[in-house]
Amino acid sequence: MVRQSLRNAKSATTTTVKTAVTVAKVEKTVSAKVATNSRAKTALSKRKAASIDDSAEHGDPEHVCAVKDEDEGDDDDHVDQKAKKPAAKKRKTKGDDNMPLAARTAVTSLKRAMFIGAHVSGAGGVQNSIQNAVNIGANSFAVFLKSQRKWQSPPLAADTKKEFHALLKQHGYDAAQHILPHGSYLVNLAQADKAKADQAYDNFLDDLKRCEALGIQLYNFHPGSTGGATMEAAVGRIAAQLNRSHKATKSVITVIENMCGSGNVVGSRFEELRDIINLVDDKSRVGVCIDTCHAFAAGYDLRSPEAFTETMAKFNDIVGIKYLKAFHLNDSKAPFGSHRDLHANIGTGFLGLRAFHNIMNYAPFENLPMVLETPIDEKGPDGKSVENRQIWADEIKLLESLIDMDADTSDFMLKEVQLRAQGSVERIKIQDQVDKKAKKDALKVKPKAKPKAKAAAPKKRVKKEESDDDDDDNDDSD
Repeated sequence: MVRQSLRNAKSATTTTVKTAVTVAKVEKTVSAKVATNSRAKTALSKRKAASIDDSAEHGDPEHVCAVKDEDEGDDDDHVDQKAKKPAAKKRKTKGDDNMPLAARTAVTSLKRAMFIGAHVSGAGGVQNSIQNAVNIGANSFAVFLKSQRKWQSPPLAADTKKEFHALLKQHGYDAAQHILPHGSYLVNLAQADKAKADQAYDNFLDDLKRCEALGIQLYNFHPGSTGGATMEAAVGRIAAQLNRSHKATKSVITVIENMCGSGNVVGSRFEELRDIINLVDDKSRVGVCIDTCHAFAAGYDLRSPEAFTETMAKFNDIVGIKYLKAFHLNDSKAPFGSHRDLHANIGTGFLGLRAFHNIMNYAPFENLPMVLETPIDEKGPDGKSVENRQIWADEIKLLESLIDMDADTSDFMLKEVQLRAQGSVERIKIQDQVDKKAKKDALKVKPKAKPKAKAAAPKKRVKKEESDDDDDDNDDSD
C-alpha cells in the first residue's frame, strides 16, 4: 500500500516536471516567433505610418484615426467621440442561456466562507441576473443595474423589483452582502466641469437609489480621471460627490475600485484610496474593492505568500482592512507594474495560480463578494463573438478547490503548470509590447547630446604672460 502511494507520488511528480519542461520549450519557441513577427510588424508599421502621413497631408481623414486598446477601454473618460468605431459583431451565448452549467457549492461545506461568482448579464431586466448567477454556480455576483453606456435609462419597473426580490428568496442570495453592482463607465466623479459633473452625479445617484429599491447594500464604481488637474483636486471632487450622494440616500456603501495606474486615472495607489476615504464624512458608507489585475499592474505583488502578506500589510497600514468590502478576481495578461488593464483567466496570466491560492486562504477575506471578470468571449465558426459561460463555472470551482489546498502538492503544481501553459502565447505577446514601449519611452527621456561647439579662431597672443587656461570655457566636458 505504502509502495503504491510512493509510486503514485513519484509518477505525479514526474508528470509535473515533464509538463513544466514542455511549457518552457513551447514558451521559448513562441518567444522566438513573437520576436520575428515583431520585427516584421515594425517594418510594416513604418510603411503604414508613411502612408498615413501622406494621407493626412492630402486631407484624407479616413486613413487617420486614434487606435484605442479594446481591453483598456473602461478606464478612459476622454475618448474622442468623433472617431467612428466599427460596428460590433453581435454577441451570442454558447448553448442555452438558461442551462445550468454547474451546481452552486454550499458555502457551509467549504473550509472558508468564500463567496465566489462573476459579473453576469442583466439583459432583459436586472432580475435575470439572478438566474444567470445560479446557472454558473455563483454564490455572489456583479451586474449592471442599467445600460452602462447611456446617460439616461428608464426607471426601475415595479414588476422588475418584485420579481428580483422573489428570485432572491427562491435562490437564497443575500442582496445586502453578496451582490456587487458595477457603476457606469461613463461616470467620472472627479469631473471639474460643472455641467458634466452634475450629469455624472445624477447617473451615479440613480444607481444608488436602484440599489436601495432592490435591497442591495454594496455599489462598486471606478473613481474617475483627473482630467489633467492635480490628484489632490480630483480626490477632493470625488469625496464631495460621495458626501452629496450619501445625504441623498440611506444605506448603500459606495465601494471604490482600485485602478491600474494608466494615464490620469485616480485610485491606482492605496494612498489615493485613503485620501478619498479621509474626506468622506460618513465612513460607514464607503469602502474599497480590490481588483487583483489592477493591483498587480499598479505594482502591488500578490504572487508569493511573502509578497501577498507584504501587500496586504501595506493596504491595512494605509487604507485599513475594515474598508475592504469586495474583490474582483482577475489574472493579468500584462506583467507586474505595467499599468495595463488586461484581464486574463485564472492561472493563465502573470499573477499565476499561487496568487489566487493566497487569496482563497486568507481569513480576513471570508464573507466578501468575490467576482470574476475574466474573459469568456470565444470566436464562433462564423467569426462572431460567443460568450462561453462554462469558463466562469469552471473557474468558480477551481477557486473553491484552492481553499485549504496544500500548494506544495504535485496536484497543485501540475494544475499551476497546465494553466500557465494555456496563457503562454498571450503573456509573451504582451511582454513584447511592454518591452518595446519601455524602450520607446526611454528614448523619449534620454537627453540629446549637445552639439559640439565650433572651434574658435586662434587668438593672437598680445602678451607673453597669458595662460593656456584662458580657453577652458569652451570645454565640452559638461
